[in-house]
Amino acid sequence: MAREAEKIGAHGLMLLPPMQYKADDRECVAYFKTVAHSMSLPIMLYNNPVDYKILVSIPMLEDLADCENIQAIKESSRDITNVTRMRNAFGDRYKILCGVDTLALECLAAGADGWVAGLVNAFPRETVVIYKLVKASRLAEALAIYRWFMPLLELDIHPKLVQYIKLAEVATGLGTEMVRPPRLCLEGEERAQVLEIIKKGVAKRPDMTVYDSL
Repeated sequence: MAREAEKIGAHGLMLLPPMQYKADDRECVAYFKTVAHSMSLPIMLYNNPVDYKILVSIPMLEDLADCENIQAIKESSRDITNVTRMRNAFGDRYKILCGVDTLALECLAAGADGWVAGLVNAFPRETVVIYKLVKASRLAEALAIYRWFMPLLELDIHPKLVQYIKLAEVATGLGTEMVRPPRLCLEGEERAQVLEIIKKGVAKRPDMTVYDSL
């Protein structure tokens, strides 16, 4: 499938650990290496042990360091000290991107290169401004926006994040509620509760025009 993706014009891959069963570290490294050596596309590994039950550890990343096309890590372990551990172990060998919306400011402040965001689909300007402010060492300004954003960002850490984020997209005029099966659109009390969170966030949405020159 990786080779086919390269053949039809993909620019890169995000690669999860094998999920058919819980692989051990050796099996997982062998899997990543097999895919990496099968084609030349750049790869971002997805480290999400909370959802996928496999931690991509520092020793595993050491074993993978000779795979030049493994270039980045989507860091979703919920442990922001992993950013520092990776920097200490590898310097700039891997690009580190925060994969958990509710830890984005903390990970960026710790030295992450970027943010693979969820609520960016509904609130792109706010997401980009937080990133740019942190990178400009304007943490107090970033934190003020981040605190407003947090109830919305928490929609990203629920098993129904897809439905929740798409509902937020509707509220900001950027999408629809449509989801692919087996997911189903929200209904009833759950939908009302999520809409209330979104409604409150939109009502207090900060003015981003002051950052047009950022």
